[in-house]
Amino acid sequence: MSSRFPRLRRAYRHNVETIKSRPLAEISGSLGDLGTLLPLMTALVLEKTISLPSTLLFTGAANVITGVAFGIPLPVQPMKAIAAVALARMFTMEENAAAGLVVAGLVGIFSVTGLIGWANRVTPIPVVKGIQVGAGLSLCLSAGSKMLLPLTWTGPWWGDNFFIAIAAVLLLLCTFAYPRMPYAIIIFTIGIILSIAAPEGGYAAVPSVAIPILNPSDMDFFEATTTASLGQLPLTLLNSVIAASALASDLLPCPPYPAAPTVTELGISVAAINLVGCWFGAMPVCHGSGGLAGQFRFGARSGSSIIFLGSIKLALGLLALWESSLIVGILDNIPKSILGVLVLAAGVELAKVGESVNTDARDLRVLDGDMSWDGKRIKELDGRERRERWMVMLVTVAALLTFRNDGVGFVAGLVWHWTLIFVRRMEEWREDRTERPFWRNVEHGSEESAGLLAQEESDTRA
Repeated sequence: MSSRFPRLRRAYRHNVETIKSRPLAEISGSLGDLGTLLPLMTALVLEKTISLPSTLLFTGAANVITGVAFGIPLPVQPMKAIAAVALARMFTMEENAAAGLVVAGLVGIFSVTGLIGWANRVTPIPVVKGIQVGAGLSLCLSAGSKMLLPLTWTGPWWGDNFFIAIAAVLLLLCTFAYPRMPYAIIIFTIGIILSIAAPEGGYAAVPSVAIPILNPSDMDFFEATTTASLGQLPLTLLNSVIAASALASDLLPCPPYPAAPTVTELGISVAAINLVGCWFGAMPVCHGSGGLAGQFRFGARSGSSIIFLGSIKLALGLLALWESSLIVGILDNIPKSILGVLVLAAGVELAKVGESVNTDARDLRVLDGDMSWDGKRIKELDGRERRERWMVMLVTVAALLTFRNDGVGFVAGLVWHWTLIFVRRMEEWREDRTERPFWRNVEHGSEESAGLLAQEESDTRA
């Protein structure tokens, strides 16, 4: 445990120094992942699949602990595959909790036994980049199809239409010229104001049991495992653990930032959050590369950003113990045009990491004796190596988007990667055979043997 204290001290110093030097940017960055969180959380609450107070309290506590422990803006976001199945099949709270507990238990086992660390070491970097780019493009597609495409120029009402979306995009473009602009604060404040001003904002009834204590049955675990958990597991392992750890290293290198969490640490964190919260009706959550990219895009550079977000969640969670319907109503009425632009920006930021696959990817960095990188020395690649790495990443992205499954993209990228290695080895073997044919080896061997015999006979005569 003593070895952990220096890291905690570094994270603490970094959090304090960052929030003092750039408070608006940290607060703005903390809101960068809400475009993904709010729609799913609100929908699950309205379907009575999760408890709003429990979700706010437990995810808020997870935000605070994560920010203190790691010192970087590591998100706490919904397990999207479980949420999608839960909404489609109208899961009960017990079934939803069982789905999160199964995934958390398996991730915890993989982390403690070291299997997840081994998987991270043997996974080619172009495949990891492909998972990240695919996740980013998936966010963009989701924002377009589910939030922006249903809009019209005049509706569904005056505060939620294409004009609002275009205005949000134009304001986003202004951040390139004025990078210190707290975009997420501005746009989210506008969203809350528009939500309150929305017509017919009737607030849906929310379950009266604020923080239930659940006891899923064997049938609940069976139903949840076969329909939701198996689809979520590869997504959590690949995108929320392996890809998130890699992205933290790329966006927030050490130094000057605290050391990025390892895949084992992220896996244990995901397991601990859900093995506690799910029993009380909290939404199954994980860390994710998309949320990290979104928070980074809007200014977050330290754990102080998500500590702030976690504190807000805790306050809202206490308020929700008395008045859940008001909070749900306000969140549900935030214009989809605004949430869609937030998700779109996060997706683009995540997809951008693909550009470094042949430039400064982790496996190309030349490290010093103390295993640190000076930010300059990179392994040189020939034209063929560049093309092959690029193709492996593209195949991973294409398979992921085609089948909408991270696991399929992962397998496709691995198969393509190892096929290219096999072809290269075969070519090397053929070139070696061409330079030194078998019969020449035999002939040379015979000549050498004959020379040795002649020498021996000469020595004997002498």
